[in-house]
Amino acid sequence: MQTNQRKTGVLLVNLGTPDAPTVPAVKRYLRQFLTDPRVIDLPRWQWLPLLNLIILPKRVPRVAKLYQQIWQTAGSPLLAISRRQQSALQQRFQNENQNVVVELAMTYGNPSINAALQRLYQQQVEHIILLPLYPQYSSTTTASVLDAFHQALQQQRHILPFEMIFSYHDHPNYIAALSQSIQPYLQPDVHLLFSFHGIPQRYQQLGDYYAEHCQQTVDKVVANLALNANQWTMSYQSRFGKEPWLQPYTDETLTKLARQGVEKIAVICPGFAVDCLETLEEIAVENRDIFLAAGGKQYQYIPSLNDSEQQIELLYQLIKAKLQ
Repeated sequence: MQTNQRKTGVLLVNLGTPDAPTVPAVKRYLRQFLTDPRVIDLPRWQWLPLLNLIILPKRVPRVAKLYQQIWQTAGSPLLAISRRQQSALQQRFQNENQNVVVELAMTYGNPSINAALQRLYQQQVEHIILLPLYPQYSSTTTASVLDAFHQALQQQRHILPFEMIFSYHDHPNYIAALSQSIQPYLQPDVHLLFSFHGIPQRYQQLGDYYAEHCQQTVDKVVANLALNANQWTMSYQSRFGKEPWLQPYTDETLTKLARQGVEKIAVICPGFAVDCLETLEEIAVENRDIFLAAGGKQYQYIPSLNDSEQQIELLYQLIKAKLQ
Protein backbone atom coordinates (compact mmCIF):
# COMPACT_ATOMS: atom_id res chain seq x y z
CA MET A 1 0.00 0.00 0.00
CA GLN A 2 1.21 3.50 -0.78
CA THR A 3 2.28 5.71 2.09
CA ASN A 4 -0.17 8.42 3.04
CA GLN A 5 2.05 11.47 2.38
CA ARG A 6 0.28 13.93 4.65
CA LYS A 7 1.10 13.19 8.29
CA THR A 8 -2.18 12.67 10.10
CA GLY A 9 -2.79 12.70 13.83
CA VAL A 10 -5.61 10.56 15.18
CA LEU A 11 -7.06 11.47 18.55
CA LEU A 12 -9.03 8.67 20.19
CA VAL A 13 -11.19 10.09 22.99
CA ASN A 14 -13.14 8.28 25.68
CA LEU A 15 -14.99 9.59 28.72
CA GLY A 16 -12.36 9.28 31.43
CA THR A 17 -11.44 7.70 34.73
CA PRO A 18 -10.05 8.74 38.11
CA ASP A 19 -6.26 8.60 38.46
CA ALA A 20 -6.68 6.24 41.41
CA PRO A 21 -9.52 4.46 43.26
CA THR A 22 -9.24 6.89 46.16
CA VAL A 23 -11.66 9.44 47.57
CA PRO A 24 -9.56 12.49 46.53
CA ALA A 25 -9.00 11.20 42.98
CA VAL A 26 -12.63 10.19 42.50
CA LYS A 27 -13.77 13.56 43.84
CA ARG A 28 -11.58 15.42 41.31
CA TYR A 29 -12.86 13.26 38.49
CA LEU A 30 -16.55 13.45 39.36
CA ARG A 31 -16.39 17.20 39.93
CA GLN A 32 -14.90 17.73 36.47
CA PHE A 33 -17.44 15.38 34.90
CA LEU A 34 -20.51 16.72 36.68
CA THR A 35 -19.66 20.40 36.14
CA ASP A 36 -19.76 19.95 32.36
CA PRO A 37 -22.90 21.81 31.18
CA ARG A 38 -23.30 19.21 28.43
CA VAL A 39 -23.81 16.56 31.13
CA ILE A 40 -25.85 18.57 33.62
CA ASP A 41 -27.43 21.66 32.07
CA LEU A 42 -29.02 23.16 35.18
CA PRO A 43 -28.19 26.81 35.98
CA ARG A 44 -24.79 26.95 37.68
CA TRP A 45 -26.12 28.89 40.68
CA GLN A 46 -28.59 26.06 41.27
CA TRP A 47 -26.40 23.08 40.40
CA LEU A 48 -22.98 23.84 41.90
CA PRO A 49 -24.08 24.22 45.55
CA LEU A 50 -26.12 21.03 45.22
CA LEU A 51 -23.16 19.21 43.67
CA ASN A 52 -20.51 20.38 46.13
CA LEU A 53 -22.54 20.30 49.34
CA ILE A 54 -24.74 17.23 48.86
CA ILE A 55 -24.01 15.05 45.83
CA LEU A 56 -20.21 14.79 45.93
CA PRO A 57 -19.95 14.18 49.71
CA LYS A 58 -22.56 11.45 49.39
CA ARG A 59 -21.44 9.78 46.15
CA VAL A 60 -17.65 10.00 46.21
CA PRO A 61 -16.94 7.45 49.01
CA ARG A 62 -19.37 4.95 47.48
CA VAL A 63 -18.02 5.38 43.95
CA ALA A 64 -14.43 5.10 45.21
CA LYS A 65 -15.27 1.71 46.74
CA LEU A 66 -16.77 0.57 43.43
CA TYR A 67 -13.62 1.59 41.57
CA GLN A 68 -11.54 -0.34 44.11
CA GLN A 69 -13.50 -3.49 43.19
CA ILE A 70 -12.63 -3.28 39.48
CA TRP A 71 -9.15 -1.68 39.69
CA GLN A 72 -6.41 -3.79 38.15
CA THR A 73 -2.64 -4.02 38.48
CA ALA A 74 -2.41 -1.98 35.29
CA GLY A 75 -4.75 0.61 36.81
CA SER A 76 -8.18 1.63 35.61
CA PRO A 77 -9.60 -0.99 33.21
CA LEU A 78 -10.86 1.74 30.90
CA LEU A 79 -7.45 3.39 30.64
CA ALA A 80 -5.49 0.13 30.42
CA ILE A 81 -7.71 -1.24 27.64
CA SER A 82 -7.73 2.12 25.86
CA ARG A 83 -3.92 2.13 25.87
CA ARG A 84 -3.95 -1.31 24.24
CA GLN A 85 -6.45 -0.01 21.69
CA GLN A 86 -4.16 2.90 20.90
CA SER A 87 -1.10 0.66 20.56
CA ALA A 88 -2.87 -1.89 18.36
CA LEU A 89 -4.29 0.79 16.10
CA GLN A 90 -0.90 2.48 15.77
CA GLN A 91 0.62 -0.88 14.82
CA ARG A 92 -2.14 -1.41 12.25
CA PHE A 93 -1.27 1.84 10.49
CA GLN A 94 2.43 1.05 10.62
CA ASN A 95 1.78 -2.36 9.08
CA GLU A 96 -0.03 -0.61 6.22
CA ASN A 97 2.78 1.95 5.85
CA GLN A 98 0.40 4.80 6.64
CA ASN A 99 1.80 8.10 7.92
CA VAL A 100 -0.49 8.23 10.96
CA VAL A 101 0.17 8.99 14.63
CA VAL A 102 -2.41 7.77 17.17
CA GLU A 103 -2.87 9.53 20.51
CA LEU A 104 -5.30 8.78 23.33
CA ALA A 105 -7.21 11.29 25.44
CA MET A 106 -10.03 11.46 27.95
CA THR A 107 -12.66 14.17 28.15
CA TYR A 108 -12.33 14.15 31.94
CA GLY A 109 -9.19 13.23 33.86
CA ASN A 110 -5.94 12.07 32.28
CA PRO A 111 -4.56 11.93 29.66
CA SER A 112 -6.36 15.18 28.83
CA ILE A 113 -7.41 16.28 25.37
CA ASN A 114 -5.19 19.35 25.74
CA ALA A 115 -2.10 17.25 26.53
CA ALA A 116 -2.81 14.81 23.70
CA LEU A 117 -3.30 17.65 21.22
CA GLN A 118 0.04 19.15 22.26
CA ARG A 119 1.71 15.79 21.61
CA LEU A 120 0.24 15.74 18.10
CA TYR A 121 1.56 19.25 17.44
CA GLN A 122 4.99 18.24 18.75
CA GLN A 123 5.00 15.36 16.26
CA GLN A 124 4.29 17.87 13.48
CA VAL A 125 1.12 16.34 12.13
CA GLU A 126 -0.57 18.24 9.30
CA HIS A 127 -4.12 17.05 9.78
CA ILE A 128 -6.14 15.72 12.74
CA ILE A 129 -8.93 13.18 12.85
CA LEU A 130 -10.94 13.37 16.07
CA LEU A 131 -12.61 10.08 16.95
CA PRO A 132 -14.82 10.04 20.05
CA LEU A 133 -15.27 6.41 21.05
CA TYR A 134 -19.04 6.73 21.27
CA PRO A 135 -20.76 4.76 18.50
CA GLN A 136 -24.04 6.59 19.07
CA TYR A 137 -23.94 10.39 19.01
CA SER A 138 -25.07 12.28 22.11
CA SER A 139 -24.69 15.88 23.14
CA THR A 140 -23.62 14.57 26.56
CA THR A 141 -20.62 12.69 25.18
CA THR A 142 -19.68 13.39 21.56
CA ALA A 143 -20.41 17.11 21.77
CA SER A 144 -18.42 17.35 25.02
CA VAL A 145 -15.39 15.99 23.16
CA LEU A 146 -15.77 18.69 20.52
CA ASP A 147 -16.12 21.37 23.21
CA ALA A 148 -12.93 20.24 24.95
CA PHE A 149 -11.08 19.96 21.64
CA HIS A 150 -12.04 23.51 20.68
CA GLN A 151 -10.93 24.72 24.10
CA ALA A 152 -7.56 23.00 23.63
CA LEU A 153 -7.21 24.61 20.19
CA GLN A 154 -7.51 28.04 21.78
CA GLN A 155 -3.94 27.62 23.05
CA GLN A 156 -2.59 27.12 19.52
CA ARG A 157 -1.70 29.93 17.12
CA HIS A 158 -1.70 27.60 14.14
CA ILE A 159 -4.98 25.74 13.77
CA LEU A 160 -4.51 22.49 11.90
CA PRO A 161 -7.21 21.17 9.58
CA PHE A 162 -9.30 18.63 11.45
CA GLU A 163 -12.22 16.29 10.90
CA MET A 164 -14.45 14.61 13.42
CA ILE A 165 -16.19 11.26 13.22
CA PHE A 166 -19.50 12.05 14.89
CA SER A 167 -20.87 8.51 15.12
CA TYR A 168 -20.55 5.01 13.75
CA HIS A 169 -23.71 3.45 15.10
CA ASP A 170 -24.62 1.77 11.81
CA HIS A 171 -21.17 1.15 10.32
CA PRO A 172 -21.02 -2.36 8.80
CA ASN A 173 -17.83 -3.25 10.70
CA TYR A 174 -19.41 -2.15 13.98
CA ILE A 175 -22.58 -4.17 13.40
CA ALA A 176 -20.52 -7.19 12.36
CA ALA A 177 -18.25 -6.90 15.40
CA LEU A 178 -21.20 -6.68 17.80
CA SER A 179 -22.91 -9.61 16.11
CA GLN A 180 -19.77 -11.72 16.31
CA SER A 181 -19.35 -10.94 20.02
CA ILE A 182 -22.97 -11.92 20.71
CA GLN A 183 -22.97 -15.14 18.67
CA PRO A 184 -21.32 -17.43 21.28
CA TYR A 185 -23.97 -16.49 23.85
CA LEU A 186 -26.98 -17.18 21.64
CA GLN A 187 -28.96 -20.21 22.76
CA PRO A 188 -32.67 -21.00 22.29
CA ASP A 189 -33.37 -20.41 25.99
CA VAL A 190 -31.15 -17.31 26.46
CA HIS A 191 -32.73 -13.87 26.24
CA LEU A 192 -30.53 -11.05 24.88
CA LEU A 193 -30.64 -7.62 26.53
CA PHE A 194 -29.13 -4.56 24.82
CA SER A 195 -28.34 -2.04 27.57
CA PHE A 196 -27.31 1.52 26.64
CA HIS A 197 -26.27 4.35 28.92
CA GLY A 198 -29.28 6.59 29.40
CA ILE A 199 -29.74 10.34 29.06
CA PRO A 200 -32.53 12.56 30.40
CA GLN A 201 -35.68 12.43 28.27
CA ARG A 202 -35.57 16.23 28.24
CA TYR A 203 -32.32 16.15 26.25
CA GLN A 204 -34.01 14.03 23.61
CA GLN A 205 -36.91 16.48 23.47
CA LEU A 206 -34.38 19.28 22.93
CA GLY A 207 -33.00 17.53 19.84
CA ASP A 208 -30.45 14.95 21.00
CA TYR A 209 -30.90 12.02 18.61
CA TYR A 210 -28.98 9.50 20.75
CA ALA A 211 -32.01 7.25 21.27
CA GLU A 212 -32.55 7.00 17.50
CA HIS A 213 -28.94 5.90 17.02
CA CYS A 214 -29.30 3.28 19.77
CA GLN A 215 -32.45 1.90 18.17
CA GLN A 216 -30.83 1.80 14.74
CA THR A 217 -27.84 -0.10 16.13
CA VAL A 218 -30.10 -2.68 17.76
CA ASP A 219 -32.28 -3.04 14.67
CA LYS A 220 -29.26 -3.77 12.49
CA VAL A 221 -27.72 -6.27 14.92
CA VAL A 222 -31.06 -8.03 15.39
CA ALA A 223 -31.50 -8.26 11.62
CA ASN A 224 -27.94 -9.48 11.18
CA LEU A 225 -28.46 -12.24 13.75
CA ALA A 226 -31.99 -13.02 12.50
CA LEU A 227 -33.45 -12.75 16.00
CA ASN A 228 -37.17 -12.99 16.70
CA ALA A 229 -38.92 -10.23 18.64
CA ASN A 230 -39.25 -12.44 21.73
CA GLN A 231 -35.50 -13.17 21.84
CA TRP A 232 -34.31 -9.69 22.78
CA THR A 233 -35.05 -6.52 24.72
CA MET A 234 -33.55 -3.03 24.73
CA SER A 235 -33.10 -0.83 27.82
CA TYR A 236 -31.21 2.11 29.32
CA GLN A 237 -28.96 2.10 32.38
CA SER A 238 -27.09 4.46 34.73
CA ARG A 239 -29.83 7.03 35.34
CA PHE A 240 -28.88 9.88 37.65
CA GLY A 241 -31.11 12.31 39.54
CA LYS A 242 -34.88 12.51 39.76
CA GLU A 243 -36.00 13.61 36.30
CA PRO A 244 -37.16 10.95 33.79
CA TRP A 245 -34.47 9.36 31.64
CA LEU A 246 -34.80 7.24 28.52
CA GLN A 247 -36.82 4.12 29.28
CA PRO A 248 -37.26 1.27 29.93
CA TYR A 249 -34.63 1.20 32.69
CA THR A 250 -32.23 -1.74 32.69
CA ASP A 251 -32.63 -2.71 36.35
CA GLU A 252 -36.44 -2.65 36.13
CA THR A 253 -36.33 -4.55 32.83
CA LEU A 254 -34.23 -7.34 34.36
CA THR A 255 -36.65 -7.69 37.26
CA LYS A 256 -39.62 -7.75 34.88
CA LEU A 257 -38.06 -10.35 32.59
CA ALA A 258 -37.20 -12.63 35.51
CA ARG A 259 -40.73 -12.39 36.87
CA GLN A 260 -42.10 -13.17 33.41
CA GLY A 261 -40.21 -16.45 33.47
CA VAL A 262 -36.97 -15.60 31.68
CA GLU A 263 -34.37 -17.74 33.45
CA LYS A 264 -31.27 -17.10 31.34
CA ILE A 265 -30.09 -13.78 30.03
CA ALA A 266 -27.05 -12.33 28.25
CA VAL A 267 -26.46 -8.58 28.47
CA ILE A 268 -24.44 -6.49 26.03
CA CYS A 269 -23.70 -2.76 26.25
CA PRO A 270 -23.10 -1.66 22.63
CA GLY A 271 -22.58 1.99 23.51
CA PHE A 272 -19.41 1.29 25.50
CA ALA A 273 -16.36 0.87 23.27
CA VAL A 274 -14.32 -0.12 26.33
CA ASP A 275 -15.30 -1.86 29.55
CA CYS A 276 -15.48 0.49 32.51
CA LEU A 277 -17.25 0.97 35.85
CA GLU A 278 -20.69 1.07 34.21
CA THR A 279 -20.17 -2.32 32.59
CA LEU A 280 -17.80 -4.18 34.92
CA GLU A 281 -19.62 -3.21 38.11
CA GLU A 282 -23.09 -1.86 37.35
CA ILE A 283 -23.98 -4.42 34.67
CA ALA A 284 -21.76 -7.42 35.41
CA VAL A 285 -22.26 -7.34 39.20
CA GLU A 286 -25.06 -5.09 40.44
CA ASN A 287 -27.61 -5.91 37.75
CA ARG A 288 -26.69 -9.58 37.86
CA ASP A 289 -27.71 -9.59 41.52
CA ILE A 290 -30.97 -7.84 40.62
CA PHE A 291 -31.84 -10.45 37.98
CA LEU A 292 -31.00 -13.43 40.19
CA ALA A 293 -32.87 -11.95 43.15
CA ALA A 294 -35.98 -11.62 40.98
CA GLY A 295 -35.89 -15.32 40.07
CA GLY A 296 -33.42 -15.51 37.19
CA LYS A 297 -31.11 -18.52 37.04
CA GLN A 298 -28.24 -17.57 34.71
CA TYR A 299 -26.78 -14.15 33.92
CA GLN A 300 -23.95 -13.49 31.47
CA TYR A 301 -22.30 -10.20 30.59
CA ILE A 302 -20.95 -9.92 27.05
CA PRO A 303 -17.73 -7.84 27.19
CA SER A 304 -17.30 -4.64 25.21
CA LEU A 305 -15.37 -4.80 21.94
CA ASN A 306 -12.34 -3.39 23.81
CA ASP A 307 -9.08 -4.08 21.94
CA SER A 308 -10.35 -7.08 19.99
CA GLU A 309 -9.25 -7.58 16.40
CA GLN A 310 -12.75 -6.66 15.24
CA GLN A 311 -12.66 -3.40 17.19
CA ILE A 312 -9.23 -2.41 15.87
CA GLU A 313 -10.33 -3.18 12.32
CA LEU A 314 -13.45 -1.06 12.84
CA LEU A 315 -11.44 1.92 14.10
CA TYR A 316 -8.93 1.47 11.29
CA GLN A 317 -11.67 1.52 8.65
CA LEU A 318 -13.34 4.58 10.20
CA ILE A 319 -10.08 6.52 10.09
CA LYS A 320 -8.90 5.18 6.74
CA ALA A 321 -12.06 6.58 5.12
CA LYS A 322 -10.96 10.07 6.21
CA LEU A 323 -7.38 9.80 4.92
CA GLN A 324 -6.50 11.49 1.66
